[in-house]
Amino acid sequence: MNTIWNDIKSNFKTGNSFTKLLYINIAFFLTYKILSVFGFLFSVNNIDYYIKNYLNLPTNTSIVIRKPWTIISYMFVHTEFLHILFNMIWLHFGSKLFLQYFNGKQLVSTYILGGITGGLFFIISYNIFPAFSREVVTATALGASASVLAIFVAIATYAPNVNIQFPFIGNIKIKHIAIALVVLDFLSISPENPGGHISHLGGALYGFIFIILLKKGTDLSVNFHNFNSLFNFKKKSKLRKVHKKRKRTDDDHYRKEKANRQKKINSILEKISKSGYDSLTKQEKELLFKESK
Repeated sequence: MNTIWNDIKSNFKTGNSFTKLLYINIAFFLTYKILSVFGFLFSVNNIDYYIKNYLNLPTNTSIVIRKPWTIISYMFVHTEFLHILFNMIWLHFGSKLFLQYFNGKQLVSTYILGGITGGLFFIISYNIFPAFSREVVTATALGASASVLAIFVAIATYAPNVNIQFPFIGNIKIKHIAIALVVLDFLSISPENPGGHISHLGGALYGFIFIILLKKGTDLSVNFHNFNSLFNFKKKSKLRKVHKKRKRTDDDHYRKEKANRQKKINSILEKISKSGYDSLTKQEKELLFKESK
């Protein structure tokens, strides 16, 4: 058992951003289920209520102010196996594509900020639309769907013509899948689960805006991680780092190599937008993967 736990810790530390997000979601789910089982065995009937009350995102703004962490915690909470299963399958699928073009920090920021945007959509909608006037006091949201859709829509906006192969169907452009998911969420807003679908739309909107701003030179993930670094209280080393000055010829060579690499990447991205990811040669795919790291 100790070996299994050590393997899990090692995989979490050495894994990529997707692995970390996956493990966190699974950890929340298992913790919830274990506590629920003990609650049942010891006849603590309201333990489920306390867990959801502490972690789910409420629509009541006065409660949100008292529990601000719920705007983050809700996107890691799943109470049903099928809910987490489908969300993690989509997270794996979207993250695999996302990391072909972007880095791990951008993946994490898209997950978190997409979830926050979805949560804000959920809160605002319940407080302005008359249809939710009765539920606004008690409604809550949970799950990673808004975050996952933000990642998927982001990559569909950046490389819309990438083809995804489905069994028995064939190749479908990723932009068509993203559009279908967004339209389906909008049409699914109904008395059964309106809040969930509304939050999904908020996540999708963030993914779209993230890429539009990125193409204009503004990377929202940089601001997110700069803000996050304010809460990093790790003790700084007292040892001074000594940097050797590079010769001017070295700098010129470095800049020239960097410009050539960027020129190749731009050419590959243009090829993807015109002909799809499958049109790339093996060498081009390897170069794109290497540069994305």
